Amino acid sequence: MNFHSAAPGNNDRDGYLVSKPKAWFAFAMTFALMLFDYIDRQVIVSLFPHLKAAWGLSDMQLGALVSIISIVVAAGGLPVALLADRFGRVKSIFVMATVWSLATIACMFTRNYSQLFLARAIVGAGETGYGSVGGALIATLFPKRLRATLLGAFFAAVSIGSVLGVMLGGVVAARWGWEAAFGVVGIPGLVLAVLYLLVPDYKTVEIAPRTERKQSAMAFVRETAAALFSSRSVLWTCVGAACQLVVVSTIWSWLPSYFNRYHGATADKAAMLAAVIVLCGAVGSFFWGVVADAVAVRRPRNKLVLMVSLSTATLLVFMTAFGVPMGANAQFLLIAFGGLMMMCTVAPAASVVLNVIHPGVRSTGAAVLSLFQNLFGLAVGPFVGGLLSDAWGLQTAMAVMPAFGLLAALCFLRAMRTYESDLAMASDVRMDAATPAVSPVAVSA
Repeated sequence: MNFHSAAPGNNDRDGYLVSKPKAWFAFAMTFALMLFDYIDRQVIVSLFPHLKAAWGLSDMQLGALVSIISIVVAAGGLPVALLADRFGRVKSIFVMATVWSLATIACMFTRNYSQLFLARAIVGAGETGYGSVGGALIATLFPKRLRATLLGAFFAAVSIGSVLGVMLGGVVAARWGWEAAFGVVGIPGLVLAVLYLLVPDYKTVEIAPRTERKQSAMAFVRETAAALFSSRSVLWTCVGAACQLVVVSTIWSWLPSYFNRYHGATADKAAMLAAVIVLCGAVGSFFWGVVADAVAVRRPRNKLVLMVSLSTATLLVFMTAFGVPMGANAQFLLIAFGGLMMMCTVAPAASVVLNVIHPGVRSTGAAVLSLFQNLFGLAVGPFVGGLLSDAWGLQTAMAVMPAFGLLAALCFLRAMRTYESDLAMASDVRMDAATPAVSPVAVSA
């Protein structure tokens, strides 16, 4: 893959790289796969009480079943995204979805903790790079003016998928046992993986001018790294987004157990209550993406101002909800309000990063964000929350973990100082649609 900055092209489709129907089909399919990405990832949360009873697991061990996916995703995100940028995003996503779906189905046949842990790690291997590659595809096929809004809608699938995973897991486990839950959520992903081959891709573009001599591997790495890390605002935004996701992953992973232990809810009822909170996060993900696009019209750095304000507010709401004595109904409403705000950084942070990353490595740039989000965000909440719960009790852990929101706010404040200058330096690169991986005519034949 050779990269160069090309001259800007004519905006003959109102900023759409392909026709609107094709672009929206790509969005729908990418959204659907993200939905099952997180259904498969989070289904196990509602099964915690069953696994704890069946195998006598500690909270740390249960949390590790969630954290291992984020660790594997973080470890493999960059190389997978580099391959996707080089060989095509659609084909790469087809392979990813096939692997994670088969691994999820395999979880139903495990007979001890070690086997389940290994199967969950393979789920993570399949999901590696999906969010970054899918996000880059959406960001490129649609106009820039819709970027935060569409990424907000795309990442709302994270919360919706988590809700469905928790709900389905609780209902299926109550009727047919916890093993069956993995089979129910794993099979649809295989169908979507095949259909995804109909999605349009975009042609890879070049970062540096083409030369007569063949580019060495080391030169390619240096060139890619320079394109990725030339922006200070990218790194600060990645760290801030990760800190906020520590809060989110703690709520996602431990809320069903919290309702089960402290409010006496049955496992399936606790899963339903937690699902309502996570659904609030889905609404918030889309809503704050729309707000971010709106406030950035006058000044782009307002996206970061919004994230500073909301991550701080989320911290205060959750620390009050779990740290101050109150009635069960009042606490639930306050947690729901926090759930609405906790996803406030997902879409704006992604749009900030994608706005200043060269399109030639846009999937890879998104993978840098994903690495931080998974390794230092999603992996931290379940595991550290479990450690604190084993030491001090789940109530205290839920009150302490939201403090990571303050670190997020400080990082976004630092990113504000360089974002607009980094944005001004970003090149306007001509983009072209690629030939579909599978022709619709061929499929119909």
